[in-house]
Amino acid sequence: MLNTGKTALMTALFIATPLYAADGGSKWNGEAELGIVSTSGNTDTSTIHLNTKLENEREQWKHLLLFNTLNSSNEGASTAERYVLVAKSDYKIDAVSYAFGRFSYEDDRFSGFDYQATETIGYGRHLIQEPTLKLSVEGAPGMRQSKAENASRDNEGILYLSGNLEWNIGPTSLFTEELFTEIGQDITITKSVTGLKSQIIKDLAMKFTFTAKHTSKVPAQKKKVDTETAISLVYSF
Repeated sequence: MLNTGKTALMTALFIATPLYAADGGSKWNGEAELGIVSTSGNTDTSTIHLNTKLENEREQWKHLLLFNTLNSSNEGASTAERYVLVAKSDYKIDAVSYAFGRFSYEDDRFSGFDYQATETIGYGRHLIQEPTLKLSVEGAPGMRQSKAENASRDNEGILYLSGNLEWNIGPTSLFTEELFTEIGQDITITKSVTGLKSQIIKDLAMKFTFTAKHTSKVPAQKKKVDTETAISLVYSF
């Protein structure tokens, strides 16, 4: 099995370096999130997770880096271990539309897969851009590489579809919904992340999220649906 922690970190640095240089060393904004997660599905445990998000927006470009980790152990034995990396760049076509490229990598020791990676290039559109309400949709063809445990690597073409909603329901509260699906001939993956973030003080907030992921085809003795419920503290910088 790959050394997933080092692999994901090296990949993140590899992607971040050229993006940072391309923007002339401009400032990146971001969030660091630390929370307690209760999981069900292929892992039934309570654990700590760490999420990091970096964003950089210029006149024509917007770059995004996400790095998520989840680790837990019980009496010295690992009960949950997952690493997720997402890198995305948007190129603004006009005020409401953009082209984008997206790369994702996930290594979940308890999913039955050694890793799953996708690469997509497509089109996005802002359907609503109000001060308190934003809604965007994306569509893209792409490729996915999957390797189940004790099996050879599988490559397949996919259709990536996503929607992203942000709703300021109050002066200090933000409701979010992220939904995406990767439709492949062999495997279709659908994931929903519902969140509610409330500001505590200037740079510190509390966040509640519920995540559900469905994989249409999984290795033997693995479940198709994984869920996570998390309460986190979020620091913005």
